[in-house]
Amino acid sequence: MELIEQNEKWMERTRLLVGTEAIEKLKTSHVLVIGLGGVGSYCAEAIARAGVGEMTIVDGDVVDPSNRNRQLQALYTTHGQSKAELMAERILQINPNCKLHVHKEFKTPDKMEKLLQNKFDYVVDAIDSITPKVFLIKTCHALGHPIVSSMGAGGKLDPTKLKVADISKTEMCPFAQQVRKVLKTYGIRNGIKTVYSTEPPDKKSVMFTDGSNFKKSAYGTVSFIPAVFGLACASVVIRDLIGR
Repeated sequence: MELIEQNEKWMERTRLLVGTEAIEKLKTSHVLVIGLGGVGSYCAEAIARAGVGEMTIVDGDVVDPSNRNRQLQALYTTHGQSKAELMAERILQINPNCKLHVHKEFKTPDKMEKLLQNKFDYVVDAIDSITPKVFLIKTCHALGHPIVSSMGAGGKLDPTKLKVADISKTEMCPFAQQVRKVLKTYGIRNGIKTVYSTEPPDKKSVMFTDGSNFKKSAYGTVSFIPAVFGLACASVVIRDLIGR
């Protein structure tokens, strides 16, 4: 009896804000989140806490000590563990009734295309490297999946500079500029919702990586900026799903 009461009550505050019809819409929606780092982990949890009934989460990485400054599932006790598995545990602790699909692998273009043949009510792009990001965006565009894409969260300190806009309207973000440039080669100039910041990245904070998973460099980060990016992406998803 207590479990039944909890299941009925945990969405009480959200129901007060958006109404029963919206709650039912969220319960029957399926959202895909690709990338569970600083942006994607906060986004996925916010979507789960909003009551979305079905989720697919994707990340092939494991927790590294350097992740602890910004990634929700990264703790001293979780080093070396799958980010996707840890995120799945959190989501099911929030909503045991969530129908959850977990992919613990880096998605090559072929695997990404196969995954996107499924029906999704919304897709969240929280990938931080250009090549797989553009492939995801252009495939969603071709298949008609609604998508929100996070642009560059690194090298920034001011969360008040965040904006939500069409990819064609982004400015002051070198990462978004690169994405726009590559998308144009596929004939895509607009129609993609993005979360981005008008704060120029601190170029002194850049470091070079080994180039694995299409990523050759990275900016320094702080705890709150990727989180705000992720929460902004979640807000786009939820508001669009319920028509608000």
